[in-house]
Amino acid sequence: MKSEREASSAADRKFVGALGRGLDVLRCFGPRDPWLANQDIAARTGLARPTISRLTYTLTRLGFLRHSESRRKYALGAAAVGLGYSALAQVDIRRSARPLLHALSQHTNSSVHLAINDELNMQVLDTYWHSAVFVIDIGSRVPVATTSLGRAYVCALPEDERKVMLERIRAKRPAKWPNTRRRFEEAFRDYQRYGFCLALGDWRREVNAVAAPLDPGDGTKPVVIGCSGAAFQLPPELLRHDIGPRLVALIGNLRSTLSRQE
Repeated sequence: MKSEREASSAADRKFVGALGRGLDVLRCFGPRDPWLANQDIAARTGLARPTISRLTYTLTRLGFLRHSESRRKYALGAAAVGLGYSALAQVDIRRSARPLLHALSQHTNSSVHLAINDELNMQVLDTYWHSAVFVIDIGSRVPVATTSLGRAYVCALPEDERKVMLERIRAKRPAKWPNTRRRFEEAFRDYQRYGFCLALGDWRREVNAVAAPLDPGDGTKPVVIGCSGAAFQLPPELLRHDIGPRLVALIGNLRSTLSRQE
């Protein structure tokens, strides 16, 4: 069984399949899944167990994974951690956004996140939380289909790229597509009218969230800033009439800051 990326790249003669499979293995790890066994990785990538065994062995030899004999599992190694921090340090928008994210988190008593797209997920680059009620840590990945971060990202895409992303979501979750499509239609309307998107218990029943996208203006994909928290703390009315508009204002302030730095 081929991974999604391998299948989509099968006709690309420049694509190095072995490298792609190795990177697919590294993508399996995250803050909520620091230790994985070969069978876990095989289930997540769709690759055969013998292939996974060779890949994890190679990645361990190179320092991108480390192995625990007692757990009989793997975790990201120093080489992967160093690469991640180097990439994070190069995201200039993160430094400019940090004081704004912190101020919004303090004012709204909610968690505030800066995220970029990673296939069918959104990857959190920075985060502030006001309480431990709901925490998404740096490096976490959340689904595009059911989160305000993902919906805001899709709303900001050019129409042709938006269609491709929605088709990928439909193919990944065909049984849930009718409801997912309705949620995206609502998100498109909200974005056109208000400049932000909502997710009310769609990803997790107890969590409500709002997000808005920003074009960095450097030719890269949109980044997204969102606020999330416990549903009883962030009812829909508060998100629509207070936090959402504040988020749009933050996006405008950040855009102005970035333009002055050019």
